[in-house]
Order: sequence, then C-alpha cells, then structure tokens
Amino acid sequence: MAILRAAVLAQAPNAGLAAVGVLWGAFAALVPDIKARIAAPDAAFGLAMMMSAIGGIAAMALAPRLMARLGRFGLPVAGVLLSVAFFYPLLARDALGFGLAMVAIGASVSLLDIGANMRLSVLEDRHGLHLMNFSHAMFSFAFAASALVASLARQAGHGPADVLPVLSLVALVLAAAMRERRGWSGAAPAPDGADRRTPWGPILLCACILLAAFVSENATETWSSLHIERTLGGPAGNGGFGPVAFGLTMGLGRLGGQVAAERFGEAGLVLWSAVIGVIGAVVIAAAPVPAVAVLGVGLLGLGVAVTVPSANSILGRLVRPDQRAHAISRAWMIGFTGFFIGPTAMGAIAQTAGLRTAFLTVALIMAAIVPLVVALNRRGG
Repeated sequence: MAILRAAVLAQAPNAGLAAVGVLWGAFAALVPDIKARIAAPDAAFGLAMMMSAIGGIAAMALAPRLMARLGRFGLPVAGVLLSVAFFYPLLARDALGFGLAMVAIGASVSLLDIGANMRLSVLEDRHGLHLMNFSHAMFSFAFAASALVASLARQAGHGPADVLPVLSLVALVLAAAMRERRGWSGAAPAPDGADRRTPWGPILLCACILLAAFVSENATETWSSLHIERTLGGPAGNGGFGPVAFGLTMGLGRLGGQVAAERFGEAGLVLWSAVIGVIGAVVIAAAPVPAVAVLGVGLLGLGVAVTVPSANSILGRLVRPDQRAHAISRAWMIGFTGFFIGPTAMGAIAQTAGLRTAFLTVALIMAAIVPLVVALNRRGG
C-alpha cells in the first residue's frame, strides 16, 4: 500500500527521475563507444566527464527560484530540456567538445533532478509519507532498462547516433507526465519572525553523505563497463551489463527502502547500506571474471540505493518547510562536486594503477558514510 500511494502521489517527480535514469543508463552503457569516438585517454576522458558538474552546480543554484517561478510547469519544462540533452554527446569530436557537451548535459540533468527532489520534499511534508526511495527507484529501473537497451543495441552493431535519438523520444513522453494538474501548491512560507539564516549544520552533514554516494555511484556507472571489457576481457557490449545490474539492484533496494524506512528509520538504512556498498566495491576490484564483477556492481548498487533519497528525507525533517528547497539545493551543490572528483580521480587512478585500485578507492569512500550517518543521527536524523 505504501508503494502504491507513493506511485500515485508523486507521479510528476517519479516521471522526472525516470527521465534522468533513461539518459544516464544509456550513457553508461555507451561509454566505450563514446570514448572511442573522441579518441580520449582515460585521464582526459575523466576530466571531460567532470565538466558535467559545472553545468550541474549552476543549475542547482538557480533551481529553487526558477522552479518556484515556473510552478506546476517547472518539471515539464525541465523534462523537455533533458530530452534535448541526449543529442549533445553526438556533437563532440574530441575531448574538448565532449567536455562542453557534458557542461550542457549536467545543467539539464541537474535542473530536473533537483527540481524533482525539491517537489518530493514538499509532498512528503504535505502527506506525511516517505516518498523519496520510491521515486529514486524509478530512476534506477529506468537506468537499468535504458542501459540494457543500449547494450543490446551495441551488440547488434548500433552506435550512439542510433540509440540516443530514440531514447530522447522516451524522455519527451515522460516530460508530458511531469505536470501536476490538480491540487498543486508550493512550499509553505516562513513563519513571522523566523530565523532566516541557512541551517548549515545539517546541510553539511547531508552534503558529505551525498558527496560520498555521488562519487561511488558516478564512478561505477561510468567505469564499470570499461572494467568488465578491458580489465577482465569481456566481449564488446557485455560491459553494459554492469550498469544494468547496478541500476536494477538500486531500484530493488529503493523499493525495499520505501517500506523499511517507515519501520526502521532512514539513518539505519543508510548505515547498513554503506557496509554493503563497501563489500560490493571490493568484489568488483577483486573480480577474476566479468560475471563476478557484475555481481559486485549489483552489490554496490544495493549499497548506494537508499543513501541519496534517505539523506534528502533526513535533511527535509531537520529544517523548516520554507527552508527545504534552499537546503536541498545547497546540499546537492556540495555533494555534486562528487562529479568533479569521481570521474577525474577514477581516470587518474585507472591510468596509473588500474581500475582494480580505483574500485578499492570507491570502497574507502563508501566506508566514510558510516561516521557521517552516526553524526547526523545525533542531530535527530
């Protein structure tokens, strides 16, 4: 029943996060082809990938005001912009052009992503329900489905120029489902005499959790397919099954988290999920064959599944309703620097020490979530 209500009450942000998943899933599976297309070494490719954070952080800074001004049209407009972003990688011919494309992709993705999360926080407060994990599960399942489609298309001989325009149409259909036609209203205004200062304490703790999760998630989405095909000798197209396993287990973990959060609390979920994520990263690093690496990717996906949505819910409870949009956007701005750190660091480590060492680094990053959750829980998370 909790899952059904979450599906109905949060239809618009569900569709928004699903559209984001469609883009990133296809991109993750197509990384080997995109990288070969621009003929970039690991470090240069990682540097170009991090450029998405520039556009992403700019969009996050503008999102609270822009979404408030657009009202019920905010998510649909962001959805249309995202559908255009599927074409940006096709315009790049070298690492520089790819970096510029990633700036535009980062802005489009982040506007819709943060807009959906801000809307979810409002809906959680209004209905007294936990909605974040279900909505983020829609991202994960869309990610897995899109990665699977792109992987099968690669095996059939189709490249990014064939796959991305088709999936852009899927994102456009999802944009049509992002408008809330009835009962829309924004966040509650600040009460008279309320403290207007930014609540940096809970923001920074949640931001650090988001940072660790984004580094681990982005590193796995981007580099797992290369690890499976290059390090472990998997045939072309099989690398995409790493992102498929990642998205699928994240989706299942978030559906389970939707129910478990109401019984056990978000903080406990995040802590134990981080432990599973550490195990998954170690399995990827030590994998002798592609099948074991895919298993490790699945475990890591299960580990990071509830981290971001549960951290959002915790932050939403620790600040006033009128502060939520600003608090979430600022936490995401800090956490999103993981998209600077993740691709660049993974590329540098991969080029100098190999992808096995890179995934051991991911294990250490996931382990850092544990003390952060303990500190946040002391604040009442």
